[in-house]
Amino acid sequence: MDYCTQIQLEARYGEALLVEISDRADVPTGTIDAELITRAITDATALIDGYLAGRYQLPLATIPALVTDLAQRIAIYYAHSNVASEKISKDYEAALRQLKDIASGLIKLDAGGAEPAGSGASEVRTNDSERPLSAATMKGYI
Repeated sequence: MDYCTQIQLEARYGEALLVEISDRADVPTGTIDAELITRAITDATALIDGYLAGRYQLPLATIPALVTDLAQRIAIYYAHSNVASEKISKDYEAALRQLKDIASGLIKLDAGGAEPAGSGASEVRTNDSERPLSAATMKGYI
C-alpha cells in the first residue's frame, strides 16, 4: 500500500509542476506521466518501509499524516529527472533525517495499534538457581 497518491501530490505541488517534471516525451503532451509518478510514489514507499521495518509491523494499519507527508516529499524528489529545486532537495533531506529519527525511536508514530517491534535491548533476565557456594556448603573453609 502506497503512502501517498498522485492526487495528493497534485494538491500539494500543483498540476503544472507534475507536468513539468514528468512529461518527458520528445514532443511534450502537456499531461502528467502517471506511470512515472506512480513509480516515484512506489519507490518512496519502499524507502519509508525500509526505515519503519525495524520498529513497526508492516503494513501499517493506518497511515499516519507524518508518513504521508514524508512520502510526498520523497516522491516529488524522485520524480525529478534533472536537479530538483533547492526547496525540494532540502525537503527531501529533511524527510530522510525524520525517517532516521523514526527508525531510532526519537519520533514515534501512531501506527493504528501496531506495536513497535522490540529490540531486545531493554530486557532483563535473571536466573534464580540455588547458590553452590553458600555458608552451609563452605562450612569449615570460612
